[in-house]
Formats: sequence, C-alpha cells, structure tokens
Amino acid sequence: MRRPSSFHLRLLCLLSCLLLQLLDGSLGEDPFAYFDWEVSYVSASPLGVKQKVIGINRQFPGPILNVTTNWNVVVNIRNNLDEPFLVTWSGLQQRKNSWQDGVLGTNCPIPAGWNWTYEFQVKDQIGSFFYLPSVGFQRAGGGYGGIIINNRDVIPLPFGTPDGDITIFISDWYTKDYKDLKKTLEDGNDLGNPDGILFNGLGPYRYNDSIPDGIIYERINVEPGRTYRFRVHNVGISTSLNFRIQNHNLLLVETEGSYTVQQNYTNMDLHVGQSYSFLVTMDQNASTDYYIVASARFADASTRERLIGVAILHYSNSQGPASGPLPDGPDEGDTYFSMNQARSIRWNVSASAARPNPQGSFRYGQITVTDVYVLLNRPAELINGQLRTTLNGISYIAPSTPLKLAQLFNVPGVYKLDFPNHMMNRPAKVDTSIINGTYKGFMEIIFQNNDTTVQSYHLDGYAFFVVGMDFGTWTENSRGIYNKWDGVARSTVQVFPGAWTAILVYLDNVGIWNLRAGNLDSWYLGQEVYISVVNPEDSNKTELPVPDNAIFCGALSSLQKEQSHKFRFSKAPSMTCSSKMILFWLLLAWFGIWS
Repeated sequence: MRRPSSFHLRLLCLLSCLLLQLLDGSLGEDPFAYFDWEVSYVSASPLGVKQKVIGINRQFPGPILNVTTNWNVVVNIRNNLDEPFLVTWSGLQQRKNSWQDGVLGTNCPIPAGWNWTYEFQVKDQIGSFFYLPSVGFQRAGGGYGGIIINNRDVIPLPFGTPDGDITIFISDWYTKDYKDLKKTLEDGNDLGNPDGILFNGLGPYRYNDSIPDGIIYERINVEPGRTYRFRVHNVGISTSLNFRIQNHNLLLVETEGSYTVQQNYTNMDLHVGQSYSFLVTMDQNASTDYYIVASARFADASTRERLIGVAILHYSNSQGPASGPLPDGPDEGDTYFSMNQARSIRWNVSASAARPNPQGSFRYGQITVTDVYVLLNRPAELINGQLRTTLNGISYIAPSTPLKLAQLFNVPGVYKLDFPNHMMNRPAKVDTSIINGTYKGFMEIIFQNNDTTVQSYHLDGYAFFVVGMDFGTWTENSRGIYNKWDGVARSTVQVFPGAWTAILVYLDNVGIWNLRAGNLDSWYLGQEVYISVVNPEDSNKTELPVPDNAIFCGALSSLQKEQSHKFRFSKAPSMTCSSKMILFWLLLAWFGIWS
C-alpha cells in the first residue's frame, strides 16, 4: 500500500470536515430555500388590449413558491419598476417576524432599482396561499403568484396523494393601467365595472361570439381517471367569483392552511383574497374537453353576462372541444346561498396539519375572550374633501415612518394606540390609530358591513376561527349561534352587505400585524388597521431583531446604510444533493486509492 503524502492527508482531512458539516447541516437544521426574483413591467394582452403589467421573472402571474413546512425561505427582490415596491405573503404566519411581512406598516418600500432580501420560516404551516404587491394600487397590475407549503413526509395527508397539483388564479381585470385606476379613485370616482375575468392571467375561451377572436386562454391538461389537487385563488380587485368545472365535482379539502371536513360541491364562491383546495377526479367521458368557469357574483344582469372567465379542462385523449352551455352557477343575486355555503365549511378537527397532533386539540370555544372589537364598515365618504373608506369612522393613513420602526426606535407622533373598539359618535377622520392587542389574549372581532357590496378582510400573521355570520346587526345575543367547535381557521373572510361576520383570534404572535380590507379599492382608500402585540416579558418569545438589511425611511432616513440595498444572503446557500454525492464519491475514491 502506498503511503499518502502530507498534502494528501491535509486534503483528506479537509474533505472529511466538509462532509461532516454537510451531514450536520442536512440532519440538524431546517433546510433553506433560495429564490431570486426580478420585478419588472412586461407586456400582456389578456383581454385583447395590449397593456403593461407587473411580472416576476418576466412571468404573469409570477412563479410559484413551493416549499415544505418549517423550511427557511430566502427571497431576493430586485425592483426594476419605476416606483417603490413591496410584496406581502398573504396568509403566512411568520412567527415573531413581522419585519418580513412586506406591508407599509412594517417595512419601508424597496426603492426603484434596489434589491431587498426577505428571510422567514414557514413554521408549522401547510396549505395554499399567494403573494401580492402591497404598495399603492400595484395589485391591479399583477405582481402576484402562488405559495404552496407541503406537509413533511412524517405527516400524512388526510386524503390520498393526488396525481397532480394545479394552481389557478381567478380575478376581475381592467384594461386601464393600474396607475390610471389609482388616479380614478383619488379623483373621487368609482372604478366602474371590470372589463373581464382572467384565468392565470389569460382571457376567456371563445365559448360564444361575444368573445373576440385571438384571445389566448388557459388550458389545463389532465389524464383520464386521475385525481388532481386544484388550488384556486381569487386574486382580484373587488369581485366575488363563483368557480365550477363542467360535469365535475369539487371535493373541498383545504382552505388557507386548514384541512376541512371533506364535502362535495358543484360550485364554490371565492371572495376577494380567498383560497381553496379541491380534489377533482377526471371521471367523465374523456373524448371531449370541459369548461372551467369563474363568473361574477352579486352583479346586475348585463354585468354578469360580460364578467365570465372560461378556461378549458383538456383530457389527454380528447377528440373535440367543449360543447353545450356553460355550467350553471347559483342564482347570481342569492346571498343566502353564498352565506349558507360559507357556513357549511368546517374544520377537520381529526386531521393533523403541520405537526403530528390533531388540530382539534386547540379548544378555542373554551378560551375566555379578553377583548371585543366591533368593526363597522360604511360606504366610502368624503373626509376633508377626499373620498375615503373607514372602520369605526377612522380612515387609516400610512405614515412615512413604518409603525414597526417607530416602535423600535421610539419615534414620537407616528401613531396612536387608541383605535376604538366600536363606532364612536363623532365625525369620520383620517388618522394613524392602531389596536393595542394583549399578548396571549383572545380577541373577538365582529365585522359589521353597512355597505352595499360584499367585503372581505384579511389578517396577517395569524389564522383566525370563523365562528359566525348572519344578516342584520350583530348584538351580544348573536353569540348564541356561534360555532364553538369546528369553525374553520383561515386568514381571509367575507362579510355580506347588511350582515356581520365574527372571528376569534389568539394573539400569541408578537409583532405589528396588518388587518385590511381584501377589496383593493376599500384598502387603498383607508380601510385597514394594525394590531400591535407586544410580549411584556423579556424572553425568547419576543420578536426577532430588526434585520441587518432593513431599509430606513421617513424620520429614520439618516440611519440608512449605503450598502444595505446590495443583495446578500444572510447564510451561505446549502450544497445541493448532487454536490453532496460528488463529494461523497470523491471521498470513497480517495480511500480506494490509499487502501
């Protein structure tokens, strides 16, 4: 046997140490997933009119962020727009980390031409979510995409493994540029009706002569006899949409991170910002295509006829196009149908989610409520000569210094912890007033909708329990109809006109979290508030520190470091599996040479 030289021995030692570090990192830590996104304008013609939309990596919609629960996610954003930009992760419960929430209350926007890197952990979550722009009216121009958080291998799905996974974005759409739509609102005018309904950023299939020639439509390719998971998101501006597939049942299995009691539906209403997962089995005659439809709800007859999006379900051995009339949805004005459908969605309390314990072990109905907020929404009104929307008579205005930075650096006068828990007998006003939440308190929030249209509301950082909804005005006696056992846990809920919806939320996630209208026009005009949740004790349950790449603006602009916009991962990317295998075989070869 040849004796290795001192150089070879040092090289062997180095390779061995590298292998040990790789093994330790792969077995002892949660994995890191890295994404590099360029945000820019791209040209599209979804309804036959060429327009400028917001793309990510030149895709509209943007790429899907597909990760597994407990993974660490690092997303570098390069802002190549001509204005500041932020992306928020709708529905992700970033534990103790509202610094990464991507809304103006917690982050300075990324200036045009800058990079900024988000880093967060998808801790103890599974399910279907999406990301979206949060600055100005940018969501009306695109910039959205899907988020899939998969179960770890040790946690079984409460249904058979699907044969495929399909993400669908449905949305109302205007052919006007999003900046023009924003100006329309700022000038005190209504947006008017949308120009169409999109499927995955594409226009409708030409199911009749009312659809112009040349429209590019979405086609979903499937194999006969197989079952697919359809993740459907309403990423629109303000229109509730009914989703259905011709001759196919929709087996509801999950919504916004919660497995549901499995029920079949022929159609499902999705309100703005909501997400659902359905299992759909390809059990029909495979010799033809089928219509997939998303149509506007609660609109007048002429509007309903125009606001129909159509995609195609294409069996691999199909011999012909879809035929016959579009599948019927519910009576378009029947809010009772939609409310009863929403009430039928229940939490699957026997299924495990991100952890191997049953979800039902959280007995929310047995926890004492510590705070009650009745949030009243009214139609937009003039305040100081400007059209504004309000909650409890307050129209939120974002300060130039984000709330989170102002809180950390004790900047005076940025906000007030005095948001009222009910409608006050005083004129409506524009203010930066936020809710002082009690850490580990159990908050009851009632959304009372005195407007004439369906509104939806979203809470960052949490999943809340939807415990009740009904028409009329909420009173304390309304608690008698609450579902205190298996109300579904989700992050976005609808409130019908002239009705109320009640939710319960356990405030165990420290940070400053955004509660906003899902309807983009209502959000932009002031219908939002933040909830500040502070742990009074000095412990490891306090929020994570300010990230070292934080952008400073407003009263703290002088703290901005020149280099902070440069792209830099906070941790070196982990070696790929193939790289590890190469290193492993190099070591084996080494031992073979000297043995």
